[in-house]
Amino acid sequence: MYNCCSNYGMDFTRKDLQRSLALIKEAVQDERNDELTYDYLIKLAPTREDKEIITSIRDDERKHRRWFKEIYKCYTGQDIESTDEEKFIKPKSYIDAIRKALFGELSAVEKYRIIRMGLPNRYQRDIVFEILTDEMKHATKYNYLLTMNLSKRKNS
Repeated sequence: MYNCCSNYGMDFTRKDLQRSLALIKEAVQDERNDELTYDYLIKLAPTREDKEIITSIRDDERKHRRWFKEIYKCYTGQDIESTDEEKFIKPKSYIDAIRKALFGELSAVEKYRIIRMGLPNRYQRDIVFEILTDEMKHATKYNYLLTMNLSKRKNS
């Protein structure tokens, strides 16, 4: 174990830390998959505003992936390599892709809460808290895009 742990809180167990590390490995791949999906969404986006919103979300996902890799390496001394191997399933429509992204962000919040609970270091918990709040912000932005695009479709 590397010197990343403080005695702060001591409200975690080694089992919780191991679970968090396993979920961090998943999160790194999930963030990569989201990035690829959002690259596709940017191409489909019907307006400049949509493109800018999705681009900002995609850029956050890149940052999250980097932070999760740093946390993992701190505890294990190992690098996590994410791949592009998951097969990308082309969505039926832009609306379906936005809906899927929205629920993906909400699912990430649930996973990241568990990650945060198992980390013994306050600084790293704070990093995961920032990631969590970004994911909630992303879900809100996707909800906005979904609402705007559905209302445009309804009005046309």
